[in-house]
Amino acid sequence: MISRPLDLLSGRLKLRHLVLVTAIAEQGSVLRAAEHLHLAQPAVTRGLREVEQILGVELFTRGPRGVTPTLFGEAFIDHARAVQAELRRAGERIAGLADGEAGTVTVGTLLAATNVLLPRSIAALKADRPGITVIVREGTFDSLVPRLVDGDTDLILGRLNPIEDRTGLRQMPLYNEPVLLVARAGHPAEQVRALSGLLGYPWILPLEQTSLRQELEQVFHKEGLPLPDDRVECTSMLTIRSLLLETDMIAALPALFVRTDTRLAELPVPLPSVRRSVGVTLPAGRALTPAGKAMLTHLQQQAERLQPELPAQR
Repeated sequence: MISRPLDLLSGRLKLRHLVLVTAIAEQGSVLRAAEHLHLAQPAVTRGLREVEQILGVELFTRGPRGVTPTLFGEAFIDHARAVQAELRRAGERIAGLADGEAGTVTVGTLLAATNVLLPRSIAALKADRPGITVIVREGTFDSLVPRLVDGDTDLILGRLNPIEDRTGLRQMPLYNEPVLLVARAGHPAEQVRALSGLLGYPWILPLEQTSLRQELEQVFHKEGLPLPDDRVECTSMLTIRSLLLETDMIAALPALFVRTDTRLAELPVPLPSVRRSVGVTLPAGRALTPAGKAMLTHLQQQAERLQPELPAQR
């Protein structure tokens, strides 16, 4: 049992140890980690044993189908990823300062930004600086924030979520965009003007852990209505669009998603209480890399150009 703080700066712990541990965690086995790192399996096993001896704890439990991080392993892996992310950022910052044309920017994206703003911004960035690599990670706000905090993601783009109870984050609004109830063009519900009249149709709702789902639940509650029993829960834009076009399902989607798809139609039941602000969530205590700054600049420029395409407030 560890009885005092470990001195991990003594020189015994190497960067290769951090790479090994995170690779084992991500690949789920020592063998797959060795293949991923192009190393012999005994070398990876030996490296893991060295780390565990330095720390004095086991980082993984071994099973017939691979390895699983222990409580100690999960804690160490979080820090190992953060150290590697910071080193990558240091390298990118130095390269960016040298020529301003290279680097990598990782964008976490939510539902509201996927369809129009992000693709246009990426296209503009690549036209301006083709040497910058853009990595896009889609997920819920709660799943993306840890990646943002540990430095593995540069910014999160989408509907702005409340961050009063989260330290180390700041937000930058870009534009206001209504969330609309949407169905395929020609849907029989196009003439329905009350939420209660839509309960007879199947729905696509966001996942429970999303803020949009919580806001929709509040809309139904204020109307004295239950959530639709016949529903699918999904945040994949491709899946949602296919279901809308091929069935009588209804979904709540950003207005620009409808405006750019002639096969979809807005239903005349407004959702005025659902938040409209789309923007960027950033780490408060960490400066963006040059590639990250370039991405943010193009997001701001493209958001400004989107303004004429946004529906009027109602």
